[in-house]
Amino acid sequence: MLALAAFAPLASAQAHGEVWRFDTLARIGGMVPTVLGHPHLERGPRGKVLVFDGQEDALILPRHPLAGAARFTAEAVFRPDGGAFAQRWMHLSSDDTPGRPPGETRILFEIRVVGTSWYLDTFVKGPGYAQVLVDPARLHPLGRWYHVAQTFDGTTYRSYVDGVLEGEARVAFTPQGQGSSSLAMRRNGVDHFHGALRVARFTPTALPPRAFLRHGKP
Repeated sequence: MLALAAFAPLASAQAHGEVWRFDTLARIGGMVPTVLGHPHLERGPRGKVLVFDGQEDALILPRHPLAGAARFTAEAVFRPDGGAFAQRWMHLSSDDTPGRPPGETRILFEIRVVGTSWYLDTFVKGPGYAQVLVDPARLHPLGRWYHVAQTFDGTTYRSYVDGVLEGEARVAFTPQGQGSSSLAMRRNGVDHFHGALRVARFTPTALPPRAFLRHGKP
């Protein structure tokens, strides 16, 4: 379980990436979001956070932040609050696969809600590869803040919760193309997320857990 605190990138150049802070609806990562429903800001332990209702609230951003990356880290701090079993809360979508529907190539964060707990579901899909990392036995309590991450180091795809490895698999990943992203829903408008987002970071290299977004006690 993660105590939300001052999330600051490490000083090393390796750790620098594109940061999205969810403390405003005006601009996120330098982009003006398309706002669906009525997501709203609340005061969290260390500043504002963006809250979604699990029914209609969502955002669309006009960029895939990991487009072109042969290796990557996608990480975020979020709070799942329950609701439907299947919830997709981050969908990074490419629109460049000839003959395929828009968004067929993608990188995903999802959760599965079981009673008062949840487990992580991450997924990468593109030409020649499709890999899910999920372990229903790794349950975490709802209503708390967590750091989650997925990485690809050129050979192996991995997922983490609070810096602890939860799954890994070898993947013939190839860089994804330009596209767009949705937050708190699938890119086609279903499987909404009920909970809150604080910050996300996207880095074009596979960071080890010690280089993930730092945090301390509030």
